[in-house]
Amino acid sequence: MNVLDWLSQPWAWYVAGPLIGLTVPFLLIIGNKTFGISSSMRHLCAICFPSKISYFNYDWKKEVWNLFFVVGIIFGGIVSSTILVDPNPVQLNPALIKELHQYNINNYSQLIPHDIFNWQTLLSLKGFLLMVVGGFLVGFGTRYAGGCTSGHSITGLSNLQFSSIVATIFFMVGGFIAANFFLPLILKL
Repeated sequence: MNVLDWLSQPWAWYVAGPLIGLTVPFLLIIGNKTFGISSSMRHLCAICFPSKISYFNYDWKKEVWNLFFVVGIIFGGIVSSTILVDPNPVQLNPALIKELHQYNINNYSQLIPHDIFNWQTLLSLKGFLLMVVGGFLVGFGTRYAGGCTSGHSITGLSNLQFSSIVATIFFMVGGFIAANFFLPLILKL
Protein backbone atom coordinates (compact mmCIF):
# COMPACT_ATOMS: atom_id res chain seq x y z
CA MET A 1 0.00 0.00 0.00
CA ASN A 2 1.48 3.35 -1.04
CA VAL A 3 1.23 6.55 0.99
CA LEU A 4 -1.68 8.01 -1.00
CA ASP A 5 -3.71 4.84 -0.54
CA TRP A 6 -2.99 4.89 3.18
CA LEU A 7 -3.89 8.59 3.51
CA SER A 8 -7.15 8.19 1.56
CA GLN A 9 -8.48 5.56 3.97
CA PRO A 10 -10.46 6.70 7.02
CA TRP A 11 -8.19 6.91 10.03
CA ALA A 12 -9.18 5.08 13.17
CA TRP A 13 -10.44 7.15 16.09
CA TYR A 14 -7.40 6.17 18.16
CA VAL A 15 -5.12 7.77 15.54
CA ALA A 16 -7.16 10.82 14.48
CA GLY A 17 -8.37 11.73 18.00
CA PRO A 18 -4.92 12.02 19.58
CA LEU A 19 -3.62 13.96 16.56
CA ILE A 20 -6.43 16.48 16.98
CA GLY A 21 -5.86 16.53 20.74
CA LEU A 22 -2.13 17.14 20.32
CA THR A 23 -2.90 20.26 18.29
CA VAL A 24 -3.86 22.11 21.49
CA PRO A 25 -0.55 21.74 23.37
CA PHE A 26 1.40 22.13 20.10
CA LEU A 27 -0.16 25.56 19.44
CA LEU A 28 0.34 26.58 23.07
CA ILE A 29 4.00 25.51 23.06
CA ILE A 30 5.04 27.04 19.73
CA GLY A 31 3.31 30.40 20.13
CA ASN A 32 0.94 30.61 23.08
CA LYS A 33 -2.00 30.30 20.65
CA THR A 34 -5.39 28.66 21.21
CA PHE A 35 -7.12 26.37 18.74
CA GLY A 36 -10.33 27.67 17.19
CA ILE A 37 -11.71 28.61 13.81
CA SER A 38 -14.70 30.92 14.27
CA SER A 39 -12.61 33.95 15.28
CA SER A 40 -11.04 33.99 11.81
CA MET A 41 -14.23 35.58 10.40
CA ARG A 42 -13.75 38.46 12.84
CA HIS A 43 -10.16 38.84 11.64
CA LEU A 44 -11.31 38.95 7.99
CA CYS A 45 -13.91 41.60 8.84
CA ALA A 46 -11.25 43.63 10.71
CA ILE A 47 -9.09 43.53 7.58
CA CYS A 48 -11.96 44.53 5.26
CA PHE A 49 -13.61 47.15 7.51
CA PRO A 50 -10.82 48.76 9.54
CA SER A 51 -12.10 51.00 12.34
CA LYS A 52 -15.61 51.27 10.83
CA ILE A 53 -17.13 49.16 13.59
CA SER A 54 -15.65 49.17 17.10
CA TYR A 55 -15.89 45.36 17.38
CA PHE A 56 -13.46 45.07 14.46
CA ASN A 57 -11.12 47.80 15.70
CA TYR A 58 -8.21 45.81 17.14
CA ASP A 59 -4.76 44.66 16.03
CA TRP A 60 -5.74 41.77 13.77
CA LYS A 61 -2.12 41.39 12.60
CA LYS A 62 -1.34 39.58 15.86
CA GLU A 63 -3.86 36.92 14.81
CA VAL A 64 -2.80 36.52 11.19
CA TRP A 65 -1.54 33.01 12.02
CA ASN A 66 -5.20 32.00 12.44
CA LEU A 67 -5.97 33.08 8.87
CA PHE A 68 -3.09 30.95 7.59
CA PHE A 69 -4.47 28.07 9.64
CA VAL A 70 -7.90 28.47 7.97
CA VAL A 71 -6.31 28.69 4.51
CA GLY A 72 -4.48 25.46 5.35
CA ILE A 73 -7.75 23.79 6.29
CA ILE A 74 -9.35 24.90 3.02
CA PHE A 75 -6.30 23.81 1.01
CA GLY A 76 -6.22 20.48 2.85
CA GLY A 77 -9.90 19.96 2.07
CA ILE A 78 -9.29 20.63 -1.62
CA VAL A 79 -6.29 18.30 -1.71
CA SER A 80 -8.10 15.53 0.13
CA SER A 81 -11.20 15.84 -2.06
CA THR A 82 -9.25 15.72 -5.32
CA ILE A 83 -6.13 13.64 -4.72
CA LEU A 84 -6.95 11.48 -1.71
CA VAL A 85 -10.55 10.69 -2.67
CA ASP A 86 -11.71 7.11 -2.23
CA PRO A 87 -13.32 5.98 -5.52
CA ASN A 88 -15.63 3.57 -3.70
CA PRO A 89 -19.10 4.77 -2.67
CA VAL A 90 -19.61 5.64 0.98
CA GLN A 91 -20.68 2.60 3.00
CA LEU A 92 -23.84 3.24 5.02
CA ASN A 93 -25.80 1.16 7.48
CA PRO A 94 -28.83 -0.46 5.75
CA ALA A 95 -31.17 1.05 8.37
CA LEU A 96 -29.84 4.52 7.53
CA ILE A 97 -30.26 3.88 3.80
CA LYS A 98 -33.90 2.92 4.42
CA GLU A 99 -34.48 6.11 6.43
CA LEU A 100 -32.76 8.29 3.82
CA HIS A 101 -34.99 6.82 1.08
CA GLN A 102 -37.98 8.26 2.96
CA TYR A 103 -36.49 11.72 2.36
CA ASN A 104 -35.66 11.05 -1.33
CA ILE A 105 -31.93 10.83 -0.65
CA ASN A 106 -30.64 8.06 -2.89
CA ASN A 107 -27.16 9.12 -4.02
CA TYR A 108 -24.45 8.07 -1.54
CA SER A 109 -21.50 8.15 -3.92
CA GLN A 110 -19.89 11.14 -2.18
CA LEU A 111 -19.25 12.24 1.39
CA ILE A 112 -22.18 14.65 1.29
CA PRO A 113 -25.48 13.66 -0.33
CA HIS A 114 -25.72 15.30 -3.74
CA ASP A 115 -29.51 15.01 -3.53
CA ILE A 116 -29.46 17.78 -0.90
CA PHE A 117 -26.27 19.78 -1.42
CA ASN A 118 -26.33 21.17 -4.97
CA TRP A 119 -27.07 24.52 -6.64
CA GLN A 120 -30.57 23.53 -7.71
CA THR A 121 -31.57 22.54 -4.17
CA LEU A 122 -30.09 25.77 -2.79
CA LEU A 123 -32.79 27.68 -4.69
CA SER A 124 -35.57 25.64 -3.04
CA LEU A 125 -37.12 26.20 0.40
CA LYS A 126 -35.44 23.03 1.71
CA GLY A 127 -32.01 24.07 0.44
CA PHE A 128 -32.42 27.62 1.69
CA LEU A 129 -33.33 26.39 5.17
CA LEU A 130 -30.52 23.82 5.31
CA MET A 131 -27.69 25.82 3.78
CA VAL A 132 -28.44 29.53 4.26
CA VAL A 133 -30.52 29.64 7.46
CA GLY A 134 -28.53 26.76 8.97
CA GLY A 135 -25.24 28.47 8.08
CA PHE A 136 -26.43 31.74 9.59
CA LEU A 137 -27.52 30.01 12.80
CA VAL A 138 -24.17 28.23 13.11
CA GLY A 139 -22.27 31.48 12.52
CA PHE A 140 -24.45 33.44 14.94
CA GLY A 141 -24.27 30.68 17.53
CA THR A 142 -20.49 30.48 17.45
CA ARG A 143 -20.13 34.19 18.08
CA TYR A 144 -22.87 34.22 20.72
CA ALA A 145 -21.26 31.27 22.52
CA GLY A 146 -17.84 32.92 22.34
CA GLY A 147 -16.40 30.22 20.09
CA CYS A 148 -17.09 27.24 17.89
CA THR A 149 -17.17 23.54 18.64
CA SER A 150 -13.45 23.17 17.99
CA GLY A 151 -12.56 26.11 20.23
CA HIS A 152 -14.80 25.09 23.11
CA SER A 153 -14.84 21.30 22.79
CA ILE A 154 -11.17 20.80 22.06
CA THR A 155 -9.31 23.73 23.58
CA GLY A 156 -11.78 24.79 26.27
CA LEU A 157 -12.42 21.32 27.64
CA SER A 158 -8.71 20.52 27.72
CA ASN A 159 -8.21 23.69 29.78
CA LEU A 160 -11.15 22.77 32.05
CA GLN A 161 -13.01 26.01 31.30
CA PHE A 162 -16.51 25.92 32.76
CA SER A 163 -17.95 28.01 29.92
CA SER A 164 -16.62 25.45 27.42
CA ILE A 165 -18.21 22.58 29.31
CA VAL A 166 -21.57 24.39 29.24
CA ALA A 167 -21.15 25.32 25.55
CA THR A 168 -20.21 21.76 24.57
CA ILE A 169 -23.22 20.33 26.41
CA PHE A 170 -25.52 22.73 24.58
CA PHE A 171 -23.78 22.06 21.23
CA MET A 172 -24.54 18.36 21.71
CA VAL A 173 -28.12 18.90 22.89
CA GLY A 174 -28.77 21.29 20.01
CA GLY A 175 -27.27 18.82 17.55
CA PHE A 176 -29.44 15.97 18.82
CA ILE A 177 -32.57 18.13 18.63
CA ALA A 178 -31.74 19.43 15.16
CA ALA A 179 -30.86 15.99 13.78
CA ASN A 180 -33.82 14.16 15.27
CA PHE A 181 -36.61 16.75 15.06
CA PHE A 182 -35.85 19.66 12.71
CA LEU A 183 -33.85 17.87 10.00
CA PRO A 184 -36.54 15.25 9.28
CA LEU A 185 -39.15 18.01 9.00
CA ILE A 186 -37.01 20.06 6.62
CA LEU A 187 -36.08 17.03 4.50
CA LYS A 188 -39.77 16.25 3.96
CA LEU A 189 -40.32 19.64 2.25
